[in-house]
Amino acid sequence: MRSGGHKHGAASAGLLVVLAAAIVSAIALAAWPASRPQGKVLWTFADPHFNMYKPMVAQWNTTEQPHITMRLFSLPALDRRIMSSFMAGTPTADLIEVERRVASRTFAGPVESIGFVDLTDRIHAENLLDTINPPSFGPWQNSGRIFGLPHDVHPVMLGYRADLVEAAGIDVSQIETWDDFARLLAPLMADNNGDGQPDRYLLNMWETHEDHLELLLLQAGGGFFDEHDRLAIDSPVNARTLATIVSWCVGPNRIAADAPNFTAAGNKLKADGYVVATFMPDWMCEVIRREIPQLSGKMKLMPLPAFEKGGNRTSVWGGTMLGIPKTAIESEQDFEDLWRFAKHLYFSDELSRVLYQTGGIITPVKSHWTDPIFDQPDSFYSGQAPGRLFINLAPHTPRRSSSPFSKVALDRVKDALVQLSEEARRGNITDRAALEAAAAEKLRRAHTLVAAQIRRNQFHAGALSEADAVEIHEAIDNNGDNQTGIGGPQ
Repeated sequence: MRSGGHKHGAASAGLLVVLAAAIVSAIALAAWPASRPQGKVLWTFADPHFNMYKPMVAQWNTTEQPHITMRLFSLPALDRRIMSSFMAGTPTADLIEVERRVASRTFAGPVESIGFVDLTDRIHAENLLDTINPPSFGPWQNSGRIFGLPHDVHPVMLGYRADLVEAAGIDVSQIETWDDFARLLAPLMADNNGDGQPDRYLLNMWETHEDHLELLLLQAGGGFFDEHDRLAIDSPVNARTLATIVSWCVGPNRIAADAPNFTAAGNKLKADGYVVATFMPDWMCEVIRREIPQLSGKMKLMPLPAFEKGGNRTSVWGGTMLGIPKTAIESEQDFEDLWRFAKHLYFSDELSRVLYQTGGIITPVKSHWTDPIFDQPDSFYSGQAPGRLFINLAPHTPRRSSSPFSKVALDRVKDALVQLSEEARRGNITDRAALEAAAAEKLRRAHTLVAAQIRRNQFHAGALSEADAVEIHEAIDNNGDNQTGIGGPQ
């Protein structure tokens, strides 16, 4: 007992020491003079952007006002800072560059409570909707209002091993649809080493590649929300697309294999020709150039094959905006200063060239598309001019919803795709009609799960159709919220 009492006393003493240290630290921090950078502060999450902007910001600071200071954060750190500031109303940066999925989280409440300044009226007044590629505004809109300037377009093409394709005498200009792609490139899947497996596969795609899943759904004309931002997971086009993806990844006639992007193992598989083609947004061109230099002169780009004749031949992957937090605006002049710099940074001739030269990214500013820089042949891509190829597809990039439930929807649809693939492997199911029927069933379940989560947010009730709302209410009335399978945590 005495020994236990001694330990308790020691613990209490230790706790007092910790508390005293915390109090002293708090007093010291409160007394320490706050270090506020001169002028205005821009936050970004992207190291390439940060390095691109440095000379432009330095030049601005020598001739213009306000003075701009940049800060670089990891994406998770920036996400936490933005959300804590917007939820508590505390000051943050004066300008914030943010990625699409982080931006959508800020749209979870009523439109008047969004932490970014509503730019819609100014954008209309300055005719920027006519100046900028229209689909590029999609991820930054909520309830018809626009909260950010678009940094990019990010159309998607296929990057393919031209050395392998052309050595086999295959003419990719004859490819219009994904069925054409599989049929015409089939000779490249020969088993020359006699191990019973193809020496290579045609497409870098797997059911766990969520970015590939989303871009294919969008290309096919599907997605998670319709043009009115209503939940549309269980659409027939989504079911057809999932069935098609599974047919690529499962069975004796599969054409796809997993060569993960941004990994050493995936880069080695690409370099070895294990996969012939991979999905390539404009920014991926520089990633491949940097990470797999041995592919120089061996690759070319082509539009995505369509899901059906006459269908869309591109999609979209990624996106960034520049927004002005409401906490940065104390006067009308504050807004005017920040607006002027934001337009200078994002819409200048200089940035459009730097974006392309250092990042392979095409600008959303249509007036810059005539710049000869986009027509320069690129030896890495076998003499093609990637910039022009991507610009030709830019107006056809699919519209994307800015719903704060987009990530939840993507997760549930990916679950459905993985389950469908596993069932197809276990049952050796390759018939497209059977796969489509099974996909429709799983997507209906995914749709219901996401609808139940949307229902809990009174500010986004409009994202549910009347049928969805009735179904959820009936399920709750009959079974109770946590017994329906749609109410508990997923």
